[in-house]
Order: sequence, then structure tokens, then C-alpha cells
Amino acid sequence: MVAGRGFWIVIWYGIMLLGLLGFGASIYWGRETNWKNLDELLRAIGTIVVSSGMLLLLYGVATSFGQALLVVALFCFVGAFIFGRKDGSSDRHSKVSKGPPTDSMGDAG
Repeated sequence: MVAGRGFWIVIWYGIMLLGLLGFGASIYWGRETNWKNLDELLRAIGTIVVSSGMLLLLYGVATSFGQALLVVALFCFVGAFIFGRKDGSSDRHSKVSKGPPTDSMGDAG
């Protein structure tokens, strides 16, 4: 028995809704960018799958299938991390620092 089971069910339905919204947005954006956003798509799928697995576990229906869905979601999130790092979409590597940051105010005195 889970304390506050009804509360957690509502929370996981909300997370599933966010995953579905993210999935729709990543499908739209993927069509615009020739599917270069595989990490976003995997994150959305992982969110939907993890919320489905948690809801199955909270309802007590098909618990072994719910656990299998959690493992699938884990692979989706790890895959999203790998594909996101492979793209190099981070701005950290593209900005070149040529020295220490300077004061934008200039000399105050």
C-alpha cells in the first residue's frame, strides 16, 4: 500500500500529459529539422513510458509489465543522453574564451 496513492496517481497522469505534449512538440520540431532532435523524441517517449509503468504499479495491475516499462524508460533516457551528447548541441563547446571576463563598466575611477 502506498501512502497517498490517489495523490500519486494524479501526479503521474500529469507527468504523462507533459510527456504527450513533449512528444507532439518533438514530432513537430523533428519534421522542421529533418529529425535531428532524436534526444528530445526519446525523452518524450521515456516520460510517457515511465508514467505508464508507474500508473500500472500504483493501480496494482500487471506489475511485472509495469516494471518492464520502467526498464524501457531507463533505456530511453540513457539513449536520449547519448544522442544529445553526440550532437554537440551544447553551447559550452562553441564559445571560445580568449581571456578572463572583463568589466563592462570600464574603470570607475
